[in-house]
Amino acid sequence: MEVAFGVLGPVAAWDGTGDTIALKGPRHRAVLARLLVARRRVVPVGRLVEDLWAGQDEPPADAVGAVRTFVAALRRALEPERPPRSPARLLVT
Repeated sequence: MEVAFGVLGPVAAWDGTGDTIALKGPRHRAVLARLLVARRRVVPVGRLVEDLWAGQDEPPADAVGAVRTFVAALRRALEPERPPRSPARLLVT
């Protein structure tokens, strides 16, 4: 499985055949960008919450759940052939 990412301009992803991977909204793309910038280092969910809702007095009460939802959607988009409940290979915990 090969995936390429683009971060100059809008965050984008392509599969091994060069087809564009459908990424959802801006927060999904922001999570992916933050993880790419971390370069294989762990990014705690609290840090993702801080980054996604920077500039606001406080993140929403369900921010942690929202981040987990964004990551789950990214996993489905980046590894569409992965069977349910099997370990992810690109975005790992």
